[in-house]
Amino acid sequence: MLAAINEWFLGLGADYGVNPYIFGGIYVGAIPFFLATIAWMVRRKRRGQSIAMQVSIAGFLALSSYIYLVIAGRNLAWWVYALLVLLVLYTIWSLVQKVRAPVAGIGGEQAE
Repeated sequence: MLAAINEWFLGLGADYGVNPYIFGGIYVGAIPFFLATIAWMVRRKRRGQSIAMQVSIAGFLALSSYIYLVIAGRNLAWWVYALLVLLVLYTIWSLVQKVRAPVAGIGGEQAE
């Protein structure tokens, strides 16, 4: 049974040139680095320092597995690219919300 599930799982990526284990490894492996970058970003924002680099790093980490999909994948359907665009937009929105929440209470300021 497990062998059949593994074969099915690997078959998903075979048609598109993507190894599902690599995709999953990148996806899960980026999580601690993403969270550390968010903490670093909030610390810098509280000090009044620029967070442009941290936002870029966090965005890259959040999308890294999908970047792998676009680079390694082949014969992807148009809706996969559309979904990735929506995911990028949602990631940007979500990242802005994650940064605004902890920063909003700093010194009684309102996040903009």
